[in-house]
Amino acid sequence: MRVSLFRPVTPLMVQYAHYHRDRRNIATHLLGIPLIFLSIGVLLLGPSWTVAGHELTLAWCVWALTSLWYLSRGDLLLGGATVLVNGALIAVAHQVPPWTAAWGVPVWQAGLGLFAIGWVFQFVGHYFEGRKPAFVDDLVGLLVGPMFVVGELLMGVGLLPKMRRDIERQAGPSR
Repeated sequence: MRVSLFRPVTPLMVQYAHYHRDRRNIATHLLGIPLIFLSIGVLLLGPSWTVAGHELTLAWCVWALTSLWYLSRGDLLLGGATVLVNGALIAVAHQVPPWTAAWGVPVWQAGLGLFAIGWVFQFVGHYFEGRKPAFVDDLVGLLVGPMFVVGELLMGVGLLPKMRRDIERQAGPSR
């Protein structure tokens, strides 16, 4: 199955869910995907520019581009929540340099370490799932992952009921 970059949110989420039905896999993704997004933010802290008196980093530029994509998929609640969560992760990424300086670790090494730890969580989850990661079949899965994690949290508190029904009808219930 191939996923187009510009499909609406529900088909994207259903496609991704086909690779993520084991609850242990979903749980590892709740840790792994935010760590990966955070690590990318850390790795993109430089270069930076001053715009209207504020520091603009490549991390914020990537966040803005991905935000436009999430907000344009057709579900404002899920897109907006994903943008907020990812924005919080990028804000935390900007706090990493003082921590790494205090520990005597270069920022890029901290970023790579977080990246590796995030992927370990991902691959452990897919071991439980018994299935390869979604991005292996379609790189769009790398963008859908953060939205899927936020969607799982929202569905877990009773929001997005139609999306949950669509996912369970088409990809099956989580197990």
